[in-house]
This record gives sequence, structure tokens and C-alpha cells, in this order.
Amino acid sequence: MSAARELHARMSLMSEFAPKSMSASTPTAPPMLVTRELVKTYRMAQQEVQALKGVNIEILTGQMVAIMGPSGSGKSTLMTLLGCLDTPSAGGLELDGVDVSRASEVELSHIRNRKVGFVFQSFHLLPDLTALENVALPLFYARRPKAERQAKAQAALEKVGLGQRVHHRPLELSGGQQQRVSIARALVNEPALLLADEPTGALDTRTSYEIMRLLQELNAQGSTLVIITHEPDIARCCQRIIILRDGLIESDQLNEPWIPEIPPEEDA
Repeated sequence: MSAARELHARMSLMSEFAPKSMSASTPTAPPMLVTRELVKTYRMAQQEVQALKGVNIEILTGQMVAIMGPSGSGKSTLMTLLGCLDTPSAGGLELDGVDVSRASEVELSHIRNRKVGFVFQSFHLLPDLTALENVALPLFYARRPKAERQAKAQAALEKVGLGQRVHHRPLELSGGQQQRVSIARALVNEPALLLADEPTGALDTRTSYEIMRLLQELNAQGSTLVIITHEPDIARCCQRIIILRDGLIESDQLNEPWIPEIPPEEDA
């Protein structure tokens, strides 16, 4: 069986247990994220700008969800709230059963460290550290013992296919490999939620599809993923696509995930 068919089989098996419509009254998995009339207002000079105007979303544990929208739609603001980087101006937000909508900065920091893994477009790797050391950083900040940090970082790198690159520094790795390191770093604390902000934005098409296949594999293993993207083919890889416009949800649809075929490498 090819890698693509094997992945499709795993995801199909998971889909048997997924809700069949957004209005399903008895979901088969608990909610990972719940927003209730979520509002975020920013003050700019003498004006107030409402980036989110009452957003209601429920994302179930184990779902892989894409959030799309044009510039100014509110998707970046929504990402900062879902990732506990900020608190809403009004409304409610629950992450893994915990109300975080009124948490203090210190509480948000602890919640992020325990429950959220971040993947960014620009990787955010420290150039002087090896892949292993970059991945182990969250565990260092969590004051885990050195032996535990190294063992978990090694396991995370092996999970993303970089077990043979643990001692390479970022400049010795390709763009796709650097993004795999950042995904391993996001996974090392075993977070409840993996939040990816334009994870393929700095990559070519082939490498982008490799990264999406990896994220699909992680989802098939049980990870809950929310992906912010402006690329329709990336959104197609997800089980659900939410589109924002002008701070409100324009559409929220279940989707049969597309498993991207990796094109062959071109000869130099």
C-alpha cells in the first residue's frame, strides 16, 4: 500500500467516528475549543476597531480545521485568542474544558505551555542551536530534567522524520526540514491543540504538500489541529473549513480531506 493510500485509510477510519453535520446533536468527541459570542475590540488613536464581532465556533477533539478569510477578516485575531496569546473583549472561550476568556497573563502563559503547540510560517528556530536543542526548548522553560528533555526531543524529531538530523543546525537544513523541526517543537510538550499559522507560506508546492501530509498523519494519530491559511489547496486537506469575513463567520463546512500527492523531485 502506498503512503498516500495508507494515510487515506487511516483518515477514513477516523471519519467514521466524526460528526456527519455541523448540527449533530450528539457529537462523538468532546469539544477542544468553544467560543461563545467572541468579541475583540482594539483602540486605535481615537477610534475603536472591532476585529471580531460575535464568533461562535465549536471544534471537536481530533478535528483538523482550516480557518480562511481575506485580509482584515479577523482570522489573525482569532488565532491569537485561540492560542491564548490574548483575551477577548467580550464573550467566552474554552480550551480543553478550561475557561480562558478572563485569564491573567501569567495564567495564559501556563496554559499555552501545557496545552498549545504553535507552528509558524517563518519557523522561529534559533540558528545557534541544533534541531534537538530547538525542539527541547519548551521543556527547558518547563524546567524538565535534561535527560527527559533530550529523550522527548529525540522522539518528537523521529515522529516528524528527522531522527537522523538531530545535530544539524537550521542553516544546515532545507526549508521543509526546518518546518518539521518547528512541528516537532510544537509536539514535544504533547499539547491538547496544535495551532499552525500559514505553515506552508514560506515553502514551495512540493514541500508544502509534504508538510500537509505530515500534519494529516499527526491528525490521524489523534492530534487536534487548527490551521490558519489563505491557500485553498491547503484548506482542502482539512476535515472542516471555516471562512471569516469582516469579523464574522461567513461559512462553516465539513470537507472530505484531500490527500495531496507528492510530485517527483525535479532533476537539478
